[in-house]
Amino acid sequence: MRKVKWGVIGVAKIATEKVIPAMQRGKVSEIAAIASRDPSKARTAAEKLGIPRSYGSYEELLADSEIEAIYNPLPNEGHVPWTLKALAAGKHVLCEKPIALEAKEARALIDARNRSGKLVAEAFMVRFHPQWRRARELSRDGTIGETRAIQTFFSYRLLDPENVRNRPPGGGGLYDIGCYAILTARYVFGAEPTSVVATIDWDPKFKTDRLASALLEFPGGRCLTFSVGTQLSAHQRVTIVGDQGRIEVLIPFNAPIDRPTEIAIDTGADLIGGGRRVEKFPICDQYTLQGDAFSTAIVDEAKLEFPIEDAIANMRVIDALFRSAKSGSWEKP
Repeated sequence: MRKVKWGVIGVAKIATEKVIPAMQRGKVSEIAAIASRDPSKARTAAEKLGIPRSYGSYEELLADSEIEAIYNPLPNEGHVPWTLKALAAGKHVLCEKPIALEAKEARALIDARNRSGKLVAEAFMVRFHPQWRRARELSRDGTIGETRAIQTFFSYRLLDPENVRNRPPGGGGLYDIGCYAILTARYVFGAEPTSVVATIDWDPKFKTDRLASALLEFPGGRCLTFSVGTQLSAHQRVTIVGDQGRIEVLIPFNAPIDRPTEIAIDTGADLIGGGRRVEKFPICDQYTLQGDAFSTAIVDEAKLEFPIEDAIANMRVIDALFRSAKSGSWEKP
């Protein structure tokens, strides 16, 4: 299978340290160019990462006829505008999460995709990791009985006022990591939440949310509870609970690429692990898997497993959580 030629808009840390190196190890993906508004930054990144071409503007990259697909890791407020421009330029687009600052903004991507005939998706790499594929399978095949509840915690400590995650309008924990809690619950349940309620603590200086907690109701009496924080000690864990056992995804989001990952399955026979077993997964890079999945869809002219409509559904939930925190009441996505 041939390799798809990719261009990267911007030199964001997630791109230069995680996504680009991972995609360069892919079987179907080739990073052919990178762009920055600062030509020297583009050249430096290209030289460091072994990328053939660099551009001093995003427009130059979009005008490169050899580039088939664009990876967009810009700050959140740049996701929709530059994705729209890339689609208009005839490029497929994989855009970082969250897809937009609100669902209304993101809906423009559906029309743009339909006009261009190109693929566009949100970059949630976790859905391609085998540990999540297996967790979803186990949650549905009766291993833990009827799956009823998911609990998620995700936090890090970031106090740098210059970091984009601490600057409005696109900063804050709900956009940055709360989106993962929502997405993975929708992924496991295979359904959309019907109502949500949230509480948010805002940083008085940064004006971004630093601690968000929420309860999401899903059809059939199922629920997700989660907390995400940007000024707490680093921690992440997901527990999927059924009436006959539970599944724990031990490093659910930043899965390591240098060692196997694990999920634990516990029958709940006792509280000291008497019914616990562990499944291990071979070393892999979820960013490589994500890139190759998108590239394969381009080569095969196939539909994406997770189209842009899925991203908009996730965004609707985030919108509702912000409304709930403001109103103090339950809201419907």
